[in-house]
Amino acid sequence: MLDFDAIRRVKISHSPTPIEFAERLSKSVNGNLYIKRDDCTGLAGGGNKTRKLEYLLADALHQGADTLVTIGGLQSNHARQTAAAAAKFGLNCELVLEDVEGTPKADFYQNGNLLLDSLLGAKIHTLGIDDDLQKYTDALMAQLKAQGKTPYFIPMGGSSVIGSLGYVRCAFELLKQIEEQQLEIDQIVIATGSAGTQAGLLAGLIAAHSSIPVLGISVSKSRQDQELLVSDLLKELLLYLELDPALSEGRVHANGDYFGSSYGVSTPEMITAVKLTAATEGILLDPVYTGKAMAGLIDLLEGGQIGATSKQLFLHTGGSPGLFAYREVFA
Repeated sequence: MLDFDAIRRVKISHSPTPIEFAERLSKSVNGNLYIKRDDCTGLAGGGNKTRKLEYLLADALHQGADTLVTIGGLQSNHARQTAAAAAKFGLNCELVLEDVEGTPKADFYQNGNLLLDSLLGAKIHTLGIDDDLQKYTDALMAQLKAQGKTPYFIPMGGSSVIGSLGYVRCAFELLKQIEEQQLEIDQIVIATGSAGTQAGLLAGLIAAHSSIPVLGISVSKSRQDQELLVSDLLKELLLYLELDPALSEGRVHANGDYFGSSYGVSTPEMITAVKLTAATEGILLDPVYTGKAMAGLIDLLEGGQIGATSKQLFLHTGGSPGLFAYREVFA
């Protein structure tokens, strides 16, 4: 395997993030739930993208970039953390954000992550639902270069091979905590969207010869489509790490039953899961990712697909600033 510690990285995250046993939530859902608090990574509200940005920023700085450019939905957690990383390292930041159909609108356009993006000094390009996000971004990159700037493009969610290295590191961190705290974990459950978190976590587990399974609760795609997206990135990542991509066989598992009608659109089960987790543990989930993932985990427990005595570790990928944009949903 490639010398992982030799890969360029800047230190941004507050890590290691803690693992907590969710005692009251566990009793409420008749399970044994641990929560890995990656909502506590720091960087303007924290979340999983902070880990990815440690590698993406290192690569951008190495290439002499003066501007970070990324894309996402209007309430993108990734965009907020990218804007914060740019501010921390003195870079310009251009966010190309598209509207999301079916989302609540009372606070969607001025609160939550969008408010923080502005405070962090990012320039926000707002696109409509029918606009071509990639075409606009390509033109923006060309324009910035013509102005003599050196832009660095970060894909949606930071989910490139470079970005996913953040969750290879997280897997090593997690396994060390499990050993030190003498925990028995039967499965890791995460929200999975742009694939980088799940692919990186799996690559780290594979590199460490760990057989702990990872279940990704999809926030936007069917099981088949999400598993294909994660598998493709995982194979690329294993090749980068100088590991056999065939090691990915049988390791990618996703569930596409809980995202509702589409990405970012609320479900009653998500609302219940967010409220229950807050009321029992004082932990804030988000309406787009972790709320739906927790709703899925709870349903799988209640339906018996996950045994009540099994020990599940929920990796909390953050996103709570998005709650303020969804205020009307929780009223």
